[in-house]
Amino acid sequence: ILGVLCCTFYLPFVASFAKITIPAELSTAVAEIAVNATSCSVTCGPGFKLEEICEMTAAGEKRNCSLRRSGCLTSWACGLLHFTVPVGKPFQMNCLNSAEIGFGTHVYFYTWKFAQSLITTNDVLFKPFRNPGSAISFSPTRESDAGTYRCDMQMVKTFRVIKRIYFGVRVIPSELVDLNFQKSLTWEQKLTASKEEGKAANGTQEEREELQPCWQGRLFYEFMVGIGSGVTGGVLVGMVL
Repeated sequence: ILGVLCCTFYLPFVASFAKITIPAELSTAVAEIAVNATSCSVTCGPGFKLEEICEMTAAGEKRNCSLRRSGCLTSWACGLLHFTVPVGKPFQMNCLNSAEIGFGTHVYFYTWKFAQSLITTNDVLFKPFRNPGSAISFSPTRESDAGTYRCDMQMVKTFRVIKRIYFGVRVIPSELVDLNFQKSLTWEQKLTASKEEGKAANGTQEEREELQPCWQGRLFYEFMVGIGSGVTGGVLVGMVL
């Protein structure tokens, strides 16, 4: 019975579709379709991608292809960036990156918040920070500027958050530590690091000149200590005899 019913309903449908005729203007219509695309230029926040757009005919023929740049959004959460800044030095943080600058930036606005003296992503700890632009600059940087700054990039029309990024800023006294790691190493540490990197035999002339006085100074010191010990021992033996 079910088979008979299926055949009964199927035959009218076939007959009705067989009577449909496609208008001539539709048979010659051409549609633009994206046939290929690159990945988004950024991993978070607004970016762009290149799409290959082609005209597709009713017969499935692809023609007149061109590249077109369009917006994309992979994720709105960009996480936390850490910075260490000496007191008195200029510093700038920017909610926009190079891939976003100049690409429809007029459709965004920015909301900043600040958690003073804390490095955190806990949104409860943040207070509003008045700054209408995409960047914050310190010149010079003060200890009171230390903390975490949160930037929300939002659409002007919809208020939708399309990017959130945190900037953790540590401010240290300029005389407390030398941020030049290589300069702060002792000659033994430099030699060890050079050997670990396989540069002991092929080091630059500057490295060899820097290490040579250290070795010479060490050898001279050991030589003088040896002579002094020998003279002292000789005097003591002479006094005993």
